[in-house]
Amino acid sequence: MHYHRIPHSSLEVSTLGLGTMTFGEQNTEAQSHQQLDHAVAAGVNLLDTAEMYPVPPRPETQGLTETYIGHWLKSRGQREKIILATKVAGPSRGSDAGIRPQQILDRKNIREALNASLQRLQTDYIDLYQVHWPQRVTNCFGKLNYRYTDDKPAVTLLETLEALAEQVRAGKIRYIGISNETPWGAMRYLQLADKHDLPRIVTVQNPYSLLNRSFEVGMAEISQFEGLELLAYSSLAFGTLTGKYLNGARPAGARNTLFSRFTRYGSPHTEQAIAEYVSLAQRYGLDPAQMALAFVRQQPFVASTLLGATTLEQLQTNLASLDLTLDEEVLTALESIHQRFTIPAP
Repeated sequence: MHYHRIPHSSLEVSTLGLGTMTFGEQNTEAQSHQQLDHAVAAGVNLLDTAEMYPVPPRPETQGLTETYIGHWLKSRGQREKIILATKVAGPSRGSDAGIRPQQILDRKNIREALNASLQRLQTDYIDLYQVHWPQRVTNCFGKLNYRYTDDKPAVTLLETLEALAEQVRAGKIRYIGISNETPWGAMRYLQLADKHDLPRIVTVQNPYSLLNRSFEVGMAEISQFEGLELLAYSSLAFGTLTGKYLNGARPAGARNTLFSRFTRYGSPHTEQAIAEYVSLAQRYGLDPAQMALAFVRQQPFVASTLLGATTLEQLQTNLASLDLTLDEEVLTALESIHQRFTIPAP
């Protein structure tokens, strides 16, 4: 495993991290613990979760992912070796579990969310606490075409940052990060921290893959000049970049087979791009999933690539992508496809 020091922090994270949003829905507790054991044995030290997990969110399962991880942490006694990241949910967008009566990012809700996560995770501190999505109405989760609105957010970014700072001072959070954010939101957080002497955000967790390179448009420049690096999620685009869904295939037990709501990577245009990437991998004798993950890992703004898997075999394949470095010939070929399918799935 390789490790990377996140700028403006003391966090040294594995360049491959473990995403856990299937724990409690597609994965039982025993399967989840098996994945955790295998990942940590391979050198993974970054575990990423969220209060709303598993996905798809349901009131009956909300919080199970953190609970499973908490049981694992207690039984294995390795808390000090783990960089534990979780998230506080933003306002309800109609598809989450309705976690709190007032699901807003103010002092009261952040305190309640954090304390509940700490209890489920059976720890007294979080290494990286992230805002899962913004308070304000903005583009995320595949939305484009920003719409002007007169609506004012119920909570300002300054109020959210002050609420997070309170928990940092209390020793319950080491560092803070953001997720599903825009360039404006990232820069505003940085400006407010500097102006009001508040904790600085140290990471941004956004989607990044061969199908969605929107991070390169505005966020990559912020990463370079502000040292705000990416924890890349959905780097296999819900598993579509493996090629397993091509030509209408629906493998038994796969996420897009089980849950009809996951349509973000299912358009005909997106499928054409996937077919091109899979064909390219086959032409060079590469595993499509490993090629896709290696591409993400090699970007200079990526601190860690979060792996998600529902089987141990998938996790093993994904971890093996660490041994693959794409040469200039393959990167040039990937770029050629990108020029024709620039952002087929935002």
